[in-house]
Amino acid sequence: MTQNAPRTAIISVSSHVIRGTVGNRASAFALEALGFPVWSMPTVVLPWHPGHGPSTRMTFPDDMFEKAVDDLVAAPWIGEVRAVMTGYFGSPAQPAVMARLIRRLREVNPALVYLCDPVMGDFNGLYVPQATAEAIRDHLMPLATIATPNRFEFGWLTGRTFESNAEMAGAAGDLGVETLVVTSAFPMMAKSTGTLLLSGKAALLAEHRLVEKAPNGLGDLFSALFLAQRLRGPDEEALRLATASVLEVLQKTVQQQADELVLESAQESLARPLASVSLRHLVVPSKNTRKSLGIANPVASR
Repeated sequence: MTQNAPRTAIISVSSHVIRGTVGNRASAFALEALGFPVWSMPTVVLPWHPGHGPSTRMTFPDDMFEKAVDDLVAAPWIGEVRAVMTGYFGSPAQPAVMARLIRRLREVNPALVYLCDPVMGDFNGLYVPQATAEAIRDHLMPLATIATPNRFEFGWLTGRTFESNAEMAGAAGDLGVETLVVTSAFPMMAKSTGTLLLSGKAALLAEHRLVEKAPNGLGDLFSALFLAQRLRGPDEEALRLATASVLEVLQKTVQQQADELVLESAQESLARPLASVSLRHLVVPSKNTRKSLGIANPVASR
């Protein structure tokens, strides 16, 4: 953004930690590092990520959270907002309130981009109350331009269990979002990790070598970086740059033996990553082709 360009703010809604780089502490930092003003709204506040040990959970009464959203709805600067991203929610009531804000923002700016990171669980199951997960599914997913679930979350949202990228590609339309990015997708290279982008008829798999002992916050960081890069260019370039940035930050974190992402010393990696990421285009046959072949949602590398 040039100095004379109008401010194009992003509203980032997620958890806040006093120590660490997860939730909004990762998302807002990354968005600001890439030049976007951020309206940062916490859904819950903790001293640190619970994975480090007991952590007092400071919550907002639902009526107070709603009143704060009312202030945003009536804000004189609402025209600045170009995009919204949401992550972790602290109660089942919060997603419905956020949906009202997103609808209001779209009245002001029909081109508003909304990224929903449905932070609700991992392969151990849901780690938010089921009512909160259902509220994200019912109130926010129908409004999303982009969704960035992990593989478990995608399965929970669609009521499916996936055994391949082919099956995920076949179910992408179930969520009704323009761009779906599934983290923890099935890699095609040994000892690697994959991220699968599904948009229209396009399927693109980004892969890099698996880095052991990764700290928390990578999903929050990836979603923010993908959103920022998507606002600047096409899906494929956004996937490449966001994945490369996350890989570099992770490598630097491991090198420093840190227990939190070292965003403060890796800002160059956020803006101009140099890491090599493998991008593989996948072919998704049409429904008619799959039916004629008698097979279900196959995907082959091209």
